[in-house]
Amino acid sequence: MLHAPDFRRLWGSHTVSLLGDQIRTLALPLAAVLVLHAGPGQMGLLTAAGTLPALLFSLLAGAASDRYGRRRRTMVLADLLRAALLATVPVAAVFGTLSLTQLYLVAFGTGTLSVLFDVADASMFVAVVPRERFVAANSLIHGSRAASYLAGPSLGGLLVQAVGAPLALLADAVSFLASAVLLRGIRASEPPTERTGLAGLVGGLSYLRRSATIRATLAGTAVMNLFNFAFAALFTLYATTALGISPGTLGLVLGAGAIGSLLGAFLTPRLGRLIGIGPAALIGMVLFPAPLILVPLADRPGPTALLLVFGSEFGAGLGVMMLDIAFGSITAAIVPARLRARVSGAFQSVNYGVRPIGSLLGGALGAALGLRPALWIATVGALAGVLFVLPSPVRRIRVLPDEPEEQPSGVPASAEAAA
Repeated sequence: MLHAPDFRRLWGSHTVSLLGDQIRTLALPLAAVLVLHAGPGQMGLLTAAGTLPALLFSLLAGAASDRYGRRRRTMVLADLLRAALLATVPVAAVFGTLSLTQLYLVAFGTGTLSVLFDVADASMFVAVVPRERFVAANSLIHGSRAASYLAGPSLGGLLVQAVGAPLALLADAVSFLASAVLLRGIRASEPPTERTGLAGLVGGLSYLRRSATIRATLAGTAVMNLFNFAFAALFTLYATTALGISPGTLGLVLGAGAIGSLLGAFLTPRLGRLIGIGPAALIGMVLFPAPLILVPLADRPGPTALLLVFGSEFGAGLGVMMLDIAFGSITAAIVPARLRARVSGAFQSVNYGVRPIGSLLGGALGAALGLRPALWIATVGALAGVLFVLPSPVRRIRVLPDEPEEQPSGVPASAEAAA
């Protein structure tokens, strides 16, 4: 795949912005905790603010993308505006005006722009990658994501330690600028637009309803994300207060644990060839949430707590790469190119839409029950997601289908034949 210039630019864009995203993932909540002294409920609101746009805007963004096209331009503009929004945080910190309200607004604004970027990216991926290379291309992109898990938290923790959480966000702003420059060079022809009118808003949902494969995938990942984001809303607060882990140490531990993500990106194509891409996805659905149980097992500061946090990050990183590469490749192969943005928008409206609910749930549970009991509930709940996928056609998919499902009902015929 790396010999194709357009894919190199798309892959490079993902690589640089993913690194910046990991810095933001650590720096933004640390700014709330360390600078503004946010509590569990406020941390839940902050996480919810960044994920709420997916619930509100994904359907509209997907329909608009398939109707009007110009996906590359949309992605470039989203990158530039996200850089500008993030830059307001260190400016406000320097002038002593930073507030939780501003952090909520920045999280909501960057989340909205990410929705626009992601639905356009779904179409650009199939425009620059041949069908037979979907798994290989997804492995490279998610390999970059894994590398960002390795380097990003460590770099973010060190930046927070050195210059403070607000100023560390400048690194993410710069990454978006670099991503925009790379995307401007893509010359591939985009999938055709469809002027479907109001029906375009529900076209993606209709496809999800008819496809047993995508419908089960959505149900399972939505349940998993609901509880994973309840976990995420409390994790930084629990690690820094209950476990006494400093920002620099937390970044280093999370970065080292992300070696599991690199291993997952390397192993998934091979595992898919060995047991089938569908069964590999199912393994990922278990392996992603299960290791997070190690975090509430840590009940006091010390080396054991660091080891358990490392183990949770390593195992979860391995699982999420298997899950994302396998399901991403299946979705790209099954969904027709002309519907990609609409289906992606519909998928995000549910899958990402549960994330703010999960964040608010985590904050509420943490405030009502305490951080550790809330983390136990979140980790065990996330494991229930696999129960929605086990009886579905996913487990029978051994190889990617040769043609998309224009009239979906169950498992693609070519995949069934390969089972």
